[in-house]
Amino acid sequence: MKRILIIDGQGGGMGAQLAKLLLPKLPADCELLAVGTNVLATSAMLKAGAVRGATGENAVVYNAARADVILGPIGILMANGIMGEVSP
Repeated sequence: MKRILIIDGQGGGMGAQLAKLLLPKLPADCELLAVGTNVLATSAMLKAGAVRGATGENAVVYNAARADVILGPIGILMANGIMGEVSP
């Protein structure tokens, strides 16, 4: 099974849009996971259709290591990105 991980912060708007657009197009052997830097972001992605969700720094580290594909805003690549929600 392939794991597609969406990481988002703040209100989770971009992550929710990604989940909403990807879900109908994914093959049956793909699992869409959502990790938010805060509970609002995680909740928005789950409402948009992500199968499972988690919140926090440890959740990002744990799930990113196990994902086949990681999607999210450009801010997830930078230390202190997304207004400080992504730690180095």
